Amino acid sequence: MATRHVWRLAKRPVGDIADSDLTYVEEAIPELQDGQFLVQVGYLSLDPTNRIWMSDMEQYMPPVELGDPMRGGVVGRVLASRKPGVEAGQLMAGLGEWASHIVSTGEGMGPFPELPGISIPQAFGTFGVVGPTAYFGMKDIGQPKAGETLVVSAAAGGVGQVVGQIGKIHGCKVIGIAGGPEKCRYIVEELGFDHAIDYKSEDVGAALDRLAPEGIDINFEHVGGQIMSDVISRMKIFGRIALCGMISGYNATDAHEEPGRWTLILMRRLTIRGFILTDFAPRFPEAFQQLAQWMMEGKLKTRQDIRPGLDKAVEHVKLLYSGGNFGKLLVEVSKL
Repeated sequence: MATRHVWRLAKRPVGDIADSDLTYVEEAIPELQDGQFLVQVGYLSLDPTNRIWMSDMEQYMPPVELGDPMRGGVVGRVLASRKPGVEAGQLMAGLGEWASHIVSTGEGMGPFPELPGISIPQAFGTFGVVGPTAYFGMKDIGQPKAGETLVVSAAAGGVGQVVGQIGKIHGCKVIGIAGGPEKCRYIVEELGFDHAIDYKSEDVGAALDRLAPEGIDINFEHVGGQIMSDVISRMKIFGRIALCGMISGYNATDAHEEPGRWTLILMRRLTIRGFILTDFAPRFPEAFQQLAQWMMEGKLKTRQDIRPGLDKAVEHVKLLYSGGNFGKLLVEVSKL
């Protein structure tokens, strides 16, 4: 009988993710039933929200139950199908499992395009999660206009790198906050950001005062904590904040958050909207089309941080919370 390898959630993390929080097992692949197909996973997307799914905190979808396969975004090829309209050899992507093989009914998954000149990991790393997140966060919430100032935290990460380039496409001055000189050089020299702030060696507030003395129009927020506070206190009247994540607190063992700046929000008439990518699911084709066009035109480039080995997925996911990844973090599960 054919088998697969899969990570299952053994216990809910307390603080940082521990190796023992998930177990890596080999198990039989169930026989396909009518309406199902079998996918061999090529790449697994690791994202900050993985830590949220492991917990039982209030969240935007049900947490992963103890003993269940760990949830994650995947792309892979169909090996066998008993579902009309799905053929062997077809590339499929969507919400799946940390596993070498997945049996699916198609719920949460769909065909994934193979684009000329764009590799599968590059396309999946861009279109799978990060590109649409950046696109909708900027288009619907940031609403960038030429001459405005955009600040993006975690700027060398998967979403941040796309956000900054969308800002430049719309004529914004873009300031990225990243950790370390290599990441800061990359976002300026390779991606075209106007400025970079190294939060590991600089006072972020003082740097913002120097680089954006006129104030900030748009904040695309990933980090939370003191960095978010430094940015919000420098927002202009009618500024917009796209609240995508607050990764600095995901491993915290207490419920502490920065106090709300309600008087400042009122007096400067700020718009703040938290959002989750799935909010925009009906409009995904819009994002794919625009992102692909920008890539074909040479206006958008992305960097993937590809780590080999499904068996090392727990080791790799920890990089997200220490700033150890450089670009969109993917696990190569098999060659596609």
